[in-house]
Amino acid sequence: MASTAEFRNGMVLEIDGGLWTIVYFQHVKPGKGGAFVRTKLKNVRTEAVVERTYRSGEKVTDVRLTRRPVTYSYTDGHLYYFMDETFELVPISGDLLGQEQLKYLKENMPCEGLVHDDTIISVELPQFVELQVKRTDPGLRGDTASGASKPATLETGAVIQVPLFVEEGDVLKIDRTEDKYLSRVTA
Repeated sequence: MASTAEFRNGMVLEIDGGLWTIVYFQHVKPGKGGAFVRTKLKNVRTEAVVERTYRSGEKVTDVRLTRRPVTYSYTDGHLYYFMDETFELVPISGDLLGQEQLKYLKENMPCEGLVHDDTIISVELPQFVELQVKRTDPGLRGDTASGASKPATLETGAVIQVPLFVEEGDVLKIDRTEDKYLSRVTA
């Protein structure tokens, strides 16, 4: 159990059988009435966001989640299978992973599994991924009217904006959280 005085960003709480991460919290002490804590919570499984208010000093159940390395193996269309260090395949639904992560997921990619009670409940891809360009238009010298970038389709199907000098077959370092090109990877 933890009190509201121990709240911090990233702390995981168990509320009504679900796991919620504190995204934001603020201690409020109005001139009239008791102090309280205003929080913004994100569901660990569904990523739904809710706002909740707690009285100052109220006790809540905090949960310790651990991270375990896992490697993406394959998909059967609905479930995505990850292998942990015990070589056991762990199925995770595509809805749980989310479309933002799925568009950068490729075979044998090392990821992090979020573990609660010895069960992997969620998987997080690395922030920076290296993917090959499968299709892009040739960049023309002097064609900077469009901000000196062009769309490129990556090996996973994701489409991002890249500089004009990027060609098909190049391996790029991508910040997947911002859908942003960072650099070319030298061979």
